[in-house]
Amino acid sequence: MRPVVIAVAITGSVPRKKDNSTVPILPPEQIESTHAAYEAGASLVHVHVRNDDETPSSDPARFAAVQEGVRKHCPGMIVQFSTGGRGRDPSARGLSLVHKPDMASLSTGSVNFPTIVYENHATLVVDLATKMRDNAIAPEIEIFDLSHIHGARRLIDAGLMSPTPHVQFVMGVQNAMPADERLLDILLAETRRVIPGATWTAAGIGREQARVMEWALARGADAVRTGLEDNIRVSKDRLADGNAELVSIAAALVARHGGRPATPAEARARLGLRAA
Repeated sequence: MRPVVIAVAITGSVPRKKDNSTVPILPPEQIESTHAAYEAGASLVHVHVRNDDETPSSDPARFAAVQEGVRKHCPGMIVQFSTGGRGRDPSARGLSLVHKPDMASLSTGSVNFPTIVYENHATLVVDLATKMRDNAIAPEIEIFDLSHIHGARRLIDAGLMSPTPHVQFVMGVQNAMPADERLLDILLAETRRVIPGATWTAAGIGREQARVMEWALARGADAVRTGLEDNIRVSKDRLADGNAELVSIAAALVARHGGRPATPAEARARLGLRAA
């Protein structure tokens, strides 16, 4: 059975306790939720942190606390910090990289979001990529638009990134790239042409989460992504009980496609990361 990396995005910048009481906000909650997801089959955790009032934070101490707890309670799990920009000062988005997580997200261009422009100026992209390179952090390239694939290629050509990055197609964000299976084929074909050594995954937002995972698995994706950052429900009528339940659903989809959740060691090998 083919091992597939299950990534869990535990918190994000948007969902609040009022939306789903299981959204983990404080570092102890995030560690506990990640541990449950790890036990359910997740081998990679994507980390945002929040202030006590639930607003997005860039506090390096909070990122460090979550990383320390995950490494203690989830042996070998890949820790990936977010450098995303929703609700965060651009100058602060890379501050946590001094803590040298295994991976960090990197968007290579700007895009419209529901109520804002998610701005990633070229100088900021280069700055974040440089910090990741200098701290031996593997980027996960967030693809919200076809041009972002070529933005990643420019970073490779400039020596700021490995020629074999991990790429994630983000589908279903309002005003950005819709969740359309034909678009996934276009994005995947262009990535294979422009960055032939890349590993890949796809993220579906909200009700598109399971459907996008199915499309990715049918095309042999290296990983799938789930978690409360992207989706707080298991159905129209029921909220998810937590990140672990969403990971369990992802693991069942992986099994349906003839795979199994990758162990942390297998996940690291698949994504070209150093051993834990």
